[in-house]
Amino acid sequence: MPIIVNLDVMMAKRKMSLNELSEKVDLTLSNLSILKTGKAKAIRFSTLEAICKALNCQPSDLLEYVEAGK
Repeated sequence: MPIIVNLDVMMAKRKMSLNELSEKVDLTLSNLSILKTGKAKAIRFSTLEAICKALNCQPSDLLEYVEAGK
């Protein structure tokens, strides 16, 4: 998949656990886990906004485009 989700990187930089982020953004652990592992097919802008607010980051810190085959 050409879109890479760097949620785990930002969580590590902010020293935040999945449980803590789950509470702050009001998402289930399973939904956050799906997003973190890159298995999500979509993300709502409201969810992205909440994650960025909780981690004090920009959407580009969480999502990265990599051309297929690289």
